[in-house]
Amino acid sequence: MSRSSFLTINLIGLLCTGSFAQTAPAPSSVDGVKPGILVELFTSEGCSSCPPADELLRQLDAQAGKTSTQIVVLGEHVDYWDRTGWRDRFSSHDYTERQEEYARRFRIEDPYTPQMVVDGSSQFLGNDAGRLQNALREAASHKKTPMGIVAEEISPAEILVHLNAGPLPAGSKHADLYLALADNRDETRVGGGENSGKSLQHVAVMRSLQKVGKIGADGAQKEVKLKLPKSESSGNLRLVAFVQESDNGPVLGAAVKVLEEPTR
Repeated sequence: MSRSSFLTINLIGLLCTGSFAQTAPAPSSVDGVKPGILVELFTSEGCSSCPPADELLRQLDAQAGKTSTQIVVLGEHVDYWDRTGWRDRFSSHDYTERQEEYARRFRIEDPYTPQMVVDGSSQFLGNDAGRLQNALREAASHKKTPMGIVAEEISPAEILVHLNAGPLPAGSKHADLYLALADNRDETRVGGGENSGKSLQHVAVMRSLQKVGKIGADGAQKEVKLKLPKSESSGNLRLVAFVQESDNGPVLGAAVKVLEEPTR
């Protein structure tokens, strides 16, 4: 067994047994949703080093709801690999720009894949389960903004999302409120580039991200109309909301809601 595999198993076992949860302060909730840690993975189907990181993200997502602090994951496919033999159908320059903003803040010379960012506060190679474990412990030690998400159907192609963000942690006076739409799961048979011939599985694949407002120290409520992408899998969607300090600063709270059939 490789060191990487051992660390991955150790991480998932830690989450399942609840020893991770014991490091966190007693959480509060909004609408029954536990406060969350946001784990972002910047990845690409054109990157041969990314599949192990994608698998680590899938394992994290599989543990949703089993710890006192919710782990909220997002896969953000960048577009700078699209010129190397395979165009990632999930890639977006918007996600590349988000990663570039992190690079500036973390004083990294160039963005890279796979890269994980935990709560906007730490970054590391996305397939490093040991660094992930440490980052989750650190994130869980901080007070979180409780958040709630409620979605109702307006039409088969549009939903109304109600966001409820509780008070910000002490010392934070204002932050940005984001809403992401993501696929629950996707699979691609890659026909070119470094992963040619492989079937890649993804989780929480981000399809859109928008800054929907600002909130103050006391929190805020927001309603957002959201158009759904055309897809044959109408139940393969989730909403992720998070509160983040300006300029891709620390993430103060996050929540996820998986949309159920019928939603569209």
